[in-house]
Amino acid sequence: MFVLALFSGPATTLFAADSENTRPNVLWITSEDNGPHLGCYGDTYADTPHIDKLASRGTIYLNCWSNAPVCAPARTTLITGMYPTCLGAEHMRSMVKLPKQFLMYPQYLREAGYYCTNNSKEDYNVAKSGKVWDDSSRKAHWKNRKPGQPFFAVFNHTISHESKIRNRPHTLVHDPAKARVPAYHPDTPEVRHDWAQYYDRITEMDALVGKNLKELAEAGLADDTIIFYYGDHGSGMPRSKRWPYNSGLQVPLVIYIPPKFRNLASSDYQTDGESDRLVSFVDFAPTLLSLAGIEPPKHMQGYAFLGQHQTKPQDYLFGFRGRMDERYDLVRSVRNKRYVYIRNYMPHKEYGQYLNYMFQTPTTQVWKRMYDEGKLVPPQTYFWETKPAEELYDLQSDQDEVHNLVGSDKHLNVLNELREAQHQKLLAIRDLGFMPEAEIHRLADGRAPYLVGHNSQLYPMPEILAMADLASSRKPHCEAELLAGLKNSNDVVRYWAAMGFLIRGQQAVQQAAPQLRAALQDSSKSVRCIAAEALGRYGNQQDVQAGVKTLLSLSNLNKDGLYVAMLALNGLDKLGPEKTASVQDQIAKLPLKNDKIDRRLQNYVTRLVERIQEQQQQNEK
Repeated sequence: MFVLALFSGPATTLFAADSENTRPNVLWITSEDNGPHLGCYGDTYADTPHIDKLASRGTIYLNCWSNAPVCAPARTTLITGMYPTCLGAEHMRSMVKLPKQFLMYPQYLREAGYYCTNNSKEDYNVAKSGKVWDDSSRKAHWKNRKPGQPFFAVFNHTISHESKIRNRPHTLVHDPAKARVPAYHPDTPEVRHDWAQYYDRITEMDALVGKNLKELAEAGLADDTIIFYYGDHGSGMPRSKRWPYNSGLQVPLVIYIPPKFRNLASSDYQTDGESDRLVSFVDFAPTLLSLAGIEPPKHMQGYAFLGQHQTKPQDYLFGFRGRMDERYDLVRSVRNKRYVYIRNYMPHKEYGQYLNYMFQTPTTQVWKRMYDEGKLVPPQTYFWETKPAEELYDLQSDQDEVHNLVGSDKHLNVLNELREAQHQKLLAIRDLGFMPEAEIHRLADGRAPYLVGHNSQLYPMPEILAMADLASSRKPHCEAELLAGLKNSNDVVRYWAAMGFLIRGQQAVQQAAPQLRAALQDSSKSVRCIAAEALGRYGNQQDVQAGVKTLLSLSNLNKDGLYVAMLALNGLDKLGPEKTASVQDQIAKLPLKNDKIDRRLQNYVTRLVERIQEQQQQNEK
């Protein structure tokens, strides 16, 4: 079997590392949209011989999180060694600047003499400054380095991506009857087919990993190369990908350290071993630098878990969710080795907001259709309903995370522990996600948003977080505090105060109607959007008309910018086709493109407009 050659290949070749070189090569093999659904993780349905063999020579990490449950923010965490939430980069396919003194990890490696290649996906939410890779392309390869030069190389495999589990026709190899259907999914032929096809793609991905390992062995580099295999976030199935549950954040991580570099290993590393150490993507860049003998820069927020500069194990992992494609949301999560806590700051939004891309998956379509037809029972119904402010799950007894323990007296201590850990992390990194995306870009004004987040005048984090906590808690009898928030001098505090009324619904909005009407003229367009949505959904007839008019006026991306337009269009969509019927012609005339916008964001306004029109057409039938 060719993977065995990885550990018994030729001793030297043209590109073999110099025997006197004490710096290891590092090979990262990554795969897209798959959790730890591998044989080496005890999944008997999986067929992954090559990764399993690698695991038998190294260590698997049982508790590894991607920090973000979707590709671009997760990859931003990797490339920076920082939480994108403090960079203004948490949103799916946003683009922001880093402070000039913050480099991406390949730049530190290249300064130290490493040849760095990426084959080939980048998809970062932060702009590159200067030369990052020696080569980042489909032809990028460690073999193009100078003789004896240490290398760092990434090979990224896309065959397990979400788009590959729904493309048809596909002849299944895995028996769908034997697939495990999680408790939150309905047990239908479509769902079983998608799960079986997902496992088929994992097997195909495993074969590609095997080719990477074989090539390394045949080059005689196995004894000189530390190997990481990992996925980029949870599976592409709905309620895994895009959601900061453990199911969306847990990824496989297998690391092999050859004997000559075992001095760089940690105490929990062992051959054919398992580590329950808590590690996440924010730790990868510091760990990589540590393996290369480079002290991680102080601005990196992760902790090295291998190498010369390794640190002690951490007690928690942290996850996040921001805007997913065209839909806004704000969720934070934290876990220890047993429990995961989730904080929903926009609980008035359904889990399964309509995302054009997600709804192309057959599982999503049949799941929503059955919900609309009343054919589902809890926990299969939860995904299509609004969220509680807090969630707590015992991963030991509830791997599908469907039994919320927030109301359990028995779990009050762990709830308070994780709640406080999450709160302190937000403050420590100065999480910018509580600022509307449009405000981030307006205040940054071409600079790095990180600098805005660390300016206490522009971003009084404790005050903003206190209002966001209050607004999203659904705590009763706090109208006076929310009304005071609407008068605050800070735009973001006012935004969360308006959000607090929207979250509480009709009675609260009607009580605060005069103040919300005044907020339609707020200096912040983001505040106007939320006030307009609140009045449009829960106000009287005149309020509805004013809300629609305000949201429509803010939906022109050429006039008000992409992020304001997306927020306004999300509001119009939530008002529904009956309330927006009179402005459908104007919605149809909205500009859909702007060549100055990053190409990855070009379709989001189009999707929102098309969805509003589609809902109107369905309503008229």
